[in-house]
Amino acid sequence: MKDIELLNKDYIQNLYIKIGKNVKRIREEKNISQLALAQAIGHKSVTVISCCEICYKNYHFNIEHLAKIAYVLDVNIEDFFK
Repeated sequence: MKDIELLNKDYIQNLYIKIGKNVKRIREEKNISQLALAQAIGHKSVTVISCCEICYKNYHFNIEHLAKIAYVLDVNIEDFFK
């Protein structure tokens, strides 16, 4: 069994950053604005999308966000992790 302590905060933070960058890249490739994406997943403003895409103040997408975003952008959720 692996020691969970080896999965440090930097690794997790870098994963959040990677996911945010991939969401942004795919969103821009599909020519969808932050506002349009936010509204499509049930938010009224761009705050959740804009903050999570750049990990501002440690905001990040949760699994529900990612599932909805993948559906809206018509991609596999795993594309955000590549």
